[in-house]
Amino acid sequence: MSKKAKFLLRNESGVALVIALVMIVILTLIGLASTYTSTFEMKLSGNKRGSTDAFYAADSGVQVVVARVENFSLPGKYVDNKYNPFTDPNNPNPTKAKVLIQYDTTQEGSPRGSTFSAINFEFRHFLIDSTGQDQMELSLIRSACEVEQKVVRLVPTLQGGY
Repeated sequence: MSKKAKFLLRNESGVALVIALVMIVILTLIGLASTYTSTFEMKLSGNKRGSTDAFYAADSGVQVVVARVENFSLPGKYVDNKYNPFTDPNNPNPTKAKVLIQYDTTQEGSPRGSTFSAINFEFRHFLIDSTGQDQMELSLIRSACEVEQKVVRLVPTLQGGY
């Protein structure tokens, strides 16, 4: 090797600058990766919150309707075997759920496994369909959830001879 080449290899001036630049690039990449990861996690948690809010909104619609037995009284309320309970001011709707009760005329008798005797009761089968939405209006796309619940109302039958 020539004298000049040996001198260049032994000359260590500028090595600290190269190492510092490499470390800055590595730290910048780590910072960018953590920023992208945290942004993704925030979007993910926001979506989960939205879907959870939508579920609870739909479930509250069902619970409000089930709490009032008057919602399952047939005369005058049901048109084509369907009824929107939130047309009645006695049903509060704090979560703005959309609820529709449908009277199922195809099913008769007691539900399976209910251990009720059909001798003294008439069974009326209803299907509650409740749709709730995310209550936050932060994004253009809002989460929605639909909850269906079956309700059977027991109505005592008139007994003859008493």
